[in-house]
Amino acid sequence: MTSPKFKLVSWVAQIIAVLIMGQTLFFKFTAAPESVQLFTELNMEPHGRLIIGALELIACILLIIPSSIVYGALLGSSLMAGAIIGHVTELGWQGDRLELGIYAIVVLTCCISTIMIRRRELPLLKVIHSDKPTKRGRRK
Repeated sequence: MTSPKFKLVSWVAQIIAVLIMGQTLFFKFTAAPESVQLFTELNMEPHGRLIIGALELIACILLIIPSSIVYGALLGSSLMAGAIIGHVTELGWQGDRLELGIYAIVVLTCCISTIMIRRRELPLLKVIHSDKPTKRGRRK
């Protein structure tokens, strides 16, 4: 069982991740020139921008629904890993892109922290770390 102190840390991390990802949704969905430019450089404009925006919106929603937090953190960390790879390979870290890259690192850190704190909520690990003993039949 996760202690209340760790759950509080998880909620703070989740809220930070939701605020940062949610803030960028406006720019993605309104086709702000900066967002269009970034996704053009990644050869993902316009469909990639909209798909990434939709996935980030789903991650934000999952991160605030108690029964789906760990799934939102998994999705968010995957998206931010992709964003960081984009910065390393194509976009770079100059000017405003440094700020965007740092935001991606912060969200990735928040999502990984949430996954670590709530790891027992993952389906595979839920079975492994079950508090109840499993029933095993005896062979005769």
